[in-house]
Amino acid sequence: MSNPAVPPRSLAEALRARDDVSLAALLRARPDLITPVPTDLTQLATRAGTRASVVRALERLDRFALQTAEALAVAADPAPYGELLALLAGDDGDPAVSASLPRALGTLREQALVWGDDDRLRLVRTARELLAPSPQHPSPTGLGPTVQEATAGMSPGRIQDIVTAAGLGSTHDAVSAVASLTALFADRGRMSALLAGLPEESREVLSRLVWGPPYGQVTAEPAAHLRRLLDLGLLVPTAPGTVVLPREVALHLRGGRAHRDVAPLPPAVEPAATHRPQVVDATAAGQAYTALATVEELLKDWDEGGPAVLRAGGLSVRDLKRTAVALDVAEPVAAFWVELAYAAGLLASDGEADERYAATPAHDEWLEQPPAERWTRLAEAWLTATRVSGLVGGRDAKDRTLSTLGPGLDRSAAPEVRHRVLTLLAGLPEGASPSSESVLARLRWERPLRGPQRGDDLRSRLAEWALTEAELLGVTGRGALSGHGRALLGASAPKTPGKVPQGPGDKLPVHHRPTVAEPLSPAEQATASAAAARLLAPLLPEPLDHVLLQADLTAVAPGPLQRSLAEVLDVLADVESKGGATVYRFTPGSVRRALDAGQAASDLHAFLAAHSRTPVPQPLTYLIDDVARRHGHLRVGAASAYVRCDDDALLNEILADKRAAGLRLRRLAPTVLAAQADPASLLDGLRAMGFAPAAESAEGDVLITRAHAHRTPPRTAPEPVPDGPPVPDATLLSAAIRAVRAGDLAATTPHRQTDRPQPATGELPRTSSAETLATMQAAVLTGEALWIGYVNAEGAASQRVIAPIRVEGGFVTAYDHTADEVRTYPLHRVTGVAELAEE
Repeated sequence: MSNPAVPPRSLAEALRARDDVSLAALLRARPDLITPVPTDLTQLATRAGTRASVVRALERLDRFALQTAEALAVAADPAPYGELLALLAGDDGDPAVSASLPRALGTLREQALVWGDDDRLRLVRTARELLAPSPQHPSPTGLGPTVQEATAGMSPGRIQDIVTAAGLGSTHDAVSAVASLTALFADRGRMSALLAGLPEESREVLSRLVWGPPYGQVTAEPAAHLRRLLDLGLLVPTAPGTVVLPREVALHLRGGRAHRDVAPLPPAVEPAATHRPQVVDATAAGQAYTALATVEELLKDWDEGGPAVLRAGGLSVRDLKRTAVALDVAEPVAAFWVELAYAAGLLASDGEADERYAATPAHDEWLEQPPAERWTRLAEAWLTATRVSGLVGGRDAKDRTLSTLGPGLDRSAAPEVRHRVLTLLAGLPEGASPSSESVLARLRWERPLRGPQRGDDLRSRLAEWALTEAELLGVTGRGALSGHGRALLGASAPKTPGKVPQGPGDKLPVHHRPTVAEPLSPAEQATASAAAARLLAPLLPEPLDHVLLQADLTAVAPGPLQRSLAEVLDVLADVESKGGATVYRFTPGSVRRALDAGQAASDLHAFLAAHSRTPVPQPLTYLIDDVARRHGHLRVGAASAYVRCDDDALLNEILADKRAAGLRLRRLAPTVLAAQADPASLLDGLRAMGFAPAAESAEGDVLITRAHAHRTPPRTAPEPVPDGPPVPDATLLSAAIRAVRAGDLAATTPHRQTDRPQPATGELPRTSSAETLATMQAAVLTGEALWIGYVNAEGAASQRVIAPIRVEGGFVTAYDHTADEVRTYPLHRVTGVAELAEE
């Protein structure tokens, strides 16, 4: 452990001075640093400074923390706290910046992007390279190079001319001349006097460059007002025809600010409307019921095998349109329901040669669950899914169209954005719904866009889709988070109605302000889902066991029907309209469908009488009897196909009908006609002519045609695509920190001086087998700790600090400080041993 009184000289030393809680916070915030576990703190510091890791860390900073890092990148290296505060608060000072800067600087320190004491703050080298200004990569602050950097290629004579024109005394070398000019530009009083003597045209040029970009173009013979700026060094040529505004000049013109707009506080998510919580819950419950009905209808439509799978994967545009028509929704909404059912594991491809989509066996289990539990399964799948239906119809990187259920729809940030949007809603008073603009503004503050991402604000689009999908699914109602939606997140209502914590004066850090800070663990999510189901169940409508039959051959279902009643009614009648009440219409075709499914006319009469709250209308009784009387009068079998009927006059009528020409019928006997069409085509043709034939088996029995439920083999729901390494749990963090500490002890502990050569830093000790054995045996007697090099069975080398307990049979048993346990090591795998210096 380094001496805390001595300022750290490197990031590794700064990490070495941290306690275990601080290291755990670092590894939790940047989990890529722990994959794999570094051998010591020096390796951890090296990994924390790699470009990929630093870029990932910068992308996860909130706006003010990022602005703080950008200000450090244009400050001196190292910079005192006062200089950083001045760059952010300006000459006039900003109380909000002063109050928020310790929190932002603490975040940067916690994530190992900044190290050093307050009087010597250092931004890690890679972050400075990414954020510091350069001609190829302008700084986000809009600042240019310093006077020293801008004049690096200028001749000493030209520098002396600038110093003289600015009213400064001549110096003996260019270095002191640049220092004198820098001091002038940094002096507010002298700089104001210098600018006051400039013509208005010159000051106008500076005002156009002050907030960036700091580069401008000039001709070979610049105008007098530009020549004056060049003579004073207020503009410095960097290339033929190009000039730059030095950083010190820009900072003076900006009043000391590094940024035009500083955002120390997150924008508040303000309620746009407030509803009674009961109204919100009822509205959300209605949407939840509609969601269940829509998914059930989708899977019922695909029950006998759904659309074919495209060669590249996914649904075709035509199949998506057909699905949208069947569900009576827009195509983007249909894509959402299809993707949701897929994410929940309720549908998948069957894997056959002629591959099609179909329901999975899990769908049948899902249907048997209570409605509230079925809803929580859909909601959980939506919360964690990385597939984004809103991308359907767009283009991928290779300009290929993205299709529903196809590849290319995964976005690893989607679960985090959905969870974050809902937690922002959870932070509002019950019944309050925010405007989408305020939610998006808050998210942009929490994760500002950098670099090329500015053209594609994916997080904002994900947030907009999340608000829409939460309403469709019934997590929210009228834009406000419902009670069961709040329970699904494991959140509780704000204790103080109307107060939403927003600023640094609150107890929690800004980025952990909502009522739910992190996604729940699987066990916690199961508990939260059970609570959500309990709250939702009383709000869902109870299934009805009756319909209202009407004289116009329709039946009205005034609410959701029991499953057994709905299944029979779906066969016996056609759905005419949906909504609060579903209207079914009875037709000859629908009644024949029920008869084909094995129902007798008497069964249909009894069914309707038992489930109707109104008397069975006479026209419906006549319709059933009329279709039943003609049903099965004709029999179709396989010859290719044949028709038989005891009434030869009816067969004569069929033969005389011109519409039968395509069936190519001929009489085999007075009661039998043969056809060259297959039985299915013959059935369809006779039905199109107005007859009601029935199919029969080879034994002459009537075939009962029931819908064949096609199921895929058992399938698991698609795994979400992770957004980088997972956040380590407490057990892994504890073990990793212990291993890193022990490895660091082995790498940094001084070794006792001996006559044999000492290994260089980072190298394994090398000794002969005899020396290793003798040193081990001596350490057993003295109880001293040793530093060893060890190569495991996989060939991986490591350094360890051990306290030998016993040496026998070619093995050493010792307490391993690296693993914090007693272990046994083969001596032939020990590369060498060194004694540790006494404290």
